[in-house]
Amino acid sequence: MIKAVFFDLYNTLAGFKPSRFEIQSIALNSFGLKPTPDGILKGYALADKFMASQKSIQPLENLKTPELENFFAKYESLILKGAGINIPIHQCSQIWNAVKEIPYQMSLFDDVLPALTELKTLNLHLGMISNMGTSGLSLSKEMGLNKIIDLLITSQDAGFTNPDIRIFQFALKHLNLQAQEAIFIGDQIESDILGAENAGLLPILIDRDINHPNFSRCHRITSLEKLTNKLKLLG
Repeated sequence: MIKAVFFDLYNTLAGFKPSRFEIQSIALNSFGLKPTPDGILKGYALADKFMASQKSIQPLENLKTPELENFFAKYESLILKGAGINIPIHQCSQIWNAVKEIPYQMSLFDDVLPALTELKTLNLHLGMISNMGTSGLSLSKEMGLNKIIDLLITSQDAGFTNPDIRIFQFALKHLNLQAQEAIFIGDQIESDILGAENAGLLPILIDRDINHPNFSRCHRITSLEKLTNKLKLLG
């Protein structure tokens, strides 16, 4: 019996404002480059897969400054590759530095609070597990989730990063749950889906950008609308 639903944060519950396309456009325009929205979406799909792979090997916060700079130069190069822009790696590094200077904030997607409110009517525990360098308590207040989410766990709280199964076990222990009693919803296959699966939770892929239309390893949704109906079917 399902007793809890855990969520990832970025691109699951929240996104950037301005959007990632807008941020990239501002930076790239200053270099005389004109990306398309579809190109940037394709690029971020490549780049985020690269990031998830890196996190499964070594958390970013453990990288030394030169390694981190090299990582994000490669990350930006993949974004640009998806957009059909091929430039030298040192220019990718310069563009990423410009991207970092653009102010942004995290904002909940429009479907989040209605979905969470509806899930509460099913008497489910609601939680969040995210690789963030801040505490879950401060993040919950910042995102306005502290009154509806029962538990927010970040990698800083747990001492482990997703897809390490110990971050999932850390969250389950706090709610006195067994893995088979929980669902985890996230947008990254390598970290969210495989991480949850390896920890024994039932994973659901949320594919807001339609990057994985043919994915069939687990249940797939494109938004949180009608999530309650799907969970009822899952038991």
